[in-house]
Amino acid sequence: MCGVAGIVSITAAAGAPSREALMRMLGALAHRGPDERGLYRDERAGLAHARLSIIDISSGQQPLADASGTTWIVFNGEIFNYVELREKLIRLGYRFRTRSDTEVIVNAYRAWGEDAFERMTGQWALAIWDSVARRLVLARDRTGICPLHFCEREGRLYFASEVKAIFAADAAIPRTFDPVGIDQTFTLWTVVPPQSVFQGIKELVPGHFRIYENGDVRDKAFWKPRYPQLSSSRDGQFAGSLDDAVEQVRSALEAATSLRMVRSDVNVGSYLSGGLDSSLIAAMGCHFAGERFQTFSLRFADAEYDETDFQRLVARVTGSEHHEVVVSRSDIAEIFPQVIYHTERPILRTAPAPLFLLSRLVRACGVKVVLSGEGADEMFAGYDLFREGKVRRFWGRQPASTRRARLLERLYPYLTRSPVRQQAMARQFFGRNLSEHAAPGFAHDTRWRTTSGIKRLFSSDICAESAKHDAVSNLIASLPPEFAQWSSLAQDEYLEIQTLLSGYLLSSQGDRMLMAHSVEGRFPFLDEDVVALANSLPPAYKLRVLDEKHVLKRVAEPIVPSEIIARKKQPFRAPDALCFVGRDTPAYIDDALSETAIREANVFDPDAVARLRSKCRTQAATGNGDLSNSDNMAMVGVLSTQLLHQQFIASRPGGRHALELTVDIDREHRVEGALS
Repeated sequence: MCGVAGIVSITAAAGAPSREALMRMLGALAHRGPDERGLYRDERAGLAHARLSIIDISSGQQPLADASGTTWIVFNGEIFNYVELREKLIRLGYRFRTRSDTEVIVNAYRAWGEDAFERMTGQWALAIWDSVARRLVLARDRTGICPLHFCEREGRLYFASEVKAIFAADAAIPRTFDPVGIDQTFTLWTVVPPQSVFQGIKELVPGHFRIYENGDVRDKAFWKPRYPQLSSSRDGQFAGSLDDAVEQVRSALEAATSLRMVRSDVNVGSYLSGGLDSSLIAAMGCHFAGERFQTFSLRFADAEYDETDFQRLVARVTGSEHHEVVVSRSDIAEIFPQVIYHTERPILRTAPAPLFLLSRLVRACGVKVVLSGEGADEMFAGYDLFREGKVRRFWGRQPASTRRARLLERLYPYLTRSPVRQQAMARQFFGRNLSEHAAPGFAHDTRWRTTSGIKRLFSSDICAESAKHDAVSNLIASLPPEFAQWSSLAQDEYLEIQTLLSGYLLSSQGDRMLMAHSVEGRFPFLDEDVVALANSLPPAYKLRVLDEKHVLKRVAEPIVPSEIIARKKQPFRAPDALCFVGRDTPAYIDDALSETAIREANVFDPDAVARLRSKCRTQAATGNGDLSNSDNMAMVGVLSTQLLHQQFIASRPGGRHALELTVDIDREHRVEGALS
């Protein structure tokens, strides 16, 4: 991974981009690319790159041009099939000066144009500038692993891996919250691209490219998830048996893991949570490493969240060199402002904070790249939400049945305050809207309803703006026409991918926490072939009655300890609100949640926030630490929003000015000489 940024004058009157502005953008992205930095500038465009050297360390510097010196690229990520694409391009007559995947991309674009993105396997956010045609192309990988934001203002387009770099480019760029983005976050857990939480800032939609040329803008999808249609048994449906599926998933996952191991000029390690997904990837990674293989795990001082025994079991069986970091509530509170600086959006859970500490451990151990099991739950139906949806639909077909409602008891076994512990309350909570069991979004309804409860804390201004938009209705309205022809499970998976996967898991918990310490994450479960295969499987192969990820458990049997396969699903969680209400909490919390700060940000009502804090403090003081799910999310959501306001709106951040560029493209000097 790296950091990319740029300024392009989309109207001639805007003039040449400023070198100083590009340098400020680079300064804001220094954590993403500490190894080298480069700059290209002509009379219409400026491209900047902060490099984390992974492939072709000696000659893969960016910005990079094609052989003619007219088409330039800055690129964040990895193209794992670049060796194969390179061979095809050589046969077409292209010649290469480097061994980098970056040069493969720019030549692939020259050879195949927009179709090049469909041929690329990997994770990327990139910008290609054709200085002759004056055409800018922005593109982002299929599932949104790599971030890319943009802002159009006064004839210029600003783009960057992170919002802070866009703000650093020009102090005149407005810095204010977008009520639509805030409303989405406090409904869906995240914004849905192209929406962001900042007015005027957009995020490129995963699987899309965007072209600026001659005053026109064109946005097009080159990929979208596909599922079999119920009306046609032959339309993309996997035709083999369950045993066939096990073998094909194993083969695809081995190929994806191997590719992410060998396509690197630095050592690759692996995260290890102790769950099925990370254990399977770690076991495969260890097999393909061929030498020293390092794994990294989080331990928690709170026993409720700790999975140490399972992590150590897998490390012992695989023979990895294992590293651990222990995380306490005070650790989370201490580093939370840094976490929000990197998420660049409000969050409703503290889970990114421990991952921030884990990536710091990875970097301290000299590792730049780690494998991760993210994506398995979305592709192979691993979440309780999918099981919950199946139970509620089954119940909804006979809403008077008490026996069907008893299936709720099999959900959420890992929660101290499980919503199914008290049967009467569970039936009331999960029994709402059962008549809508065939409607889009039915399985997600309980989550969205719970999250929306936080809006009771909104200020009157945000409430008024929020009332003009309905995040759920807008999301449902954007669903593709074929959505209605998919199975219920496919519909649930699609909505999870469109919302939580990219916007939260791959961003706030993934890219941002990894790159905070200059570490690249690689995700075998999000390999193009693995995703296509998973989406083609019959629902019963993934969710067999209520056994989640059934086919994946079968895949894991030969190489993952049986204790891991048999254990109940436990999603990654961390202590939440109680981190911020104890006696010795950091002073920044009182500052961020003061009445003055709340009024200045104008997202929440000061009295409502004060009541929430008082409630959390009382429960903490009395030893009743079992806060409700809603109160936990509300406390974290309010604090993270307030910190975001302090860091990005009130303080008007900028990049570091005194930045020494280790790579400076000669083209810049020629243009500046002509302009002087």
